[in-house]
Amino acid sequence: MTEPTPQEAAGASVWGVGIGRRRGVIVSALTMVMLSAPTGAVAKSRGRSLPVEEATLTFAPEVPAPMTRKRPAIVQAHLEGGMKEMPISDQASYMFWTFNDHVPGPMIRARVGDTLEIHITNSDASGMPHNVDFHAVTGPGGGATVTTVVQGEERVAWFTLLHPGLFVYHCAAPPVMDHIANGMYGLILVEPKEGLPKVDREFYVMQSEFYTKDSEPSATTLEFSHEHGLAEHPKFVVFNGRVGALTADHALKAKTGEHIRIFFGNGGPNLISSFHVIGEIFDRVYREGDVISPPARSVQTTLVPPGGATVVQFGVEVPGNYTLVDHAIFRIEQGAVGYLQVEGNPRHDIYVSQDEATTCPGCLVHP
Repeated sequence: MTEPTPQEAAGASVWGVGIGRRRGVIVSALTMVMLSAPTGAVAKSRGRSLPVEEATLTFAPEVPAPMTRKRPAIVQAHLEGGMKEMPISDQASYMFWTFNDHVPGPMIRARVGDTLEIHITNSDASGMPHNVDFHAVTGPGGGATVTTVVQGEERVAWFTLLHPGLFVYHCAAPPVMDHIANGMYGLILVEPKEGLPKVDREFYVMQSEFYTKDSEPSATTLEFSHEHGLAEHPKFVVFNGRVGALTADHALKAKTGEHIRIFFGNGGPNLISSFHVIGEIFDRVYREGDVISPPARSVQTTLVPPGGATVVQFGVEVPGNYTLVDHAIFRIEQGAVGYLQVEGNPRHDIYVSQDEATTCPGCLVHP
């Protein structure tokens, strides 16, 4: 089989196969030729002999380790769509729609020029189809058109990652807004060839909203409301899938003198995030996930749209608690709050007062 031209690679970089029971028609002529081709044959057929590695998938707030290799590879990642009842707050649970039993789904890390080999399966006994639309993928549906599966099916597809950046992925099976609203999203980082500057700690944080039916205050199980989603009236606005995901024992940790990088995404489905860390100024902001352009400097708050992402970096000089918020500040009471706890020696050359700091019992902003 001949190697695709650069134009073909850029315009049709989605190759997919179905395994087991296949549904519908696979939409690429290249795909039809390669239905039973193993991964190595796919790489060879594209004029390249690429090493194969299994992606390290991590769940928020953990981040996969930075890339160390200098050449492209085939990066294999496995995603499973399903449903799982989990706490959405300390008072109530919710039937989430998930990738790999988590909200948000796992973070994937790759390098520009890599081939993402995605294996997608479905454990959803309701019969609901699921797929994945990668905002990092060039081709129809971001891959959704070749990855749709129902329970018991598996599909495999290969996507050349042509652009570096931090990108959202999400389920795009109809109705797409319901799949996103119920938790089916995550982040994929495509590093530039030269990688990213070294930092001491990296965190994965994703904001989203949940829309639930009206219920009694004592209700312990909440149900999705499409109508409230359409009206853009969320019950919860949260970081990492639930109220309290980054508070108390789950707070982020750091030490003075360290440099922090947060990969921040917004799953939406509706609200723009005004991401801010109280008590810090972002030294660098890679707006809209652009890791190629020079970053903005000394930024207080950065906007992140639904389906978008950003990368922020800052040093921590003074010990204490720092509060992550959406500065549409009423959303704190809906759950959009988290903490970064920094340990270290005082820095009276930077921050000093006549009196000791006072705590605010029950206060979410300055605990």
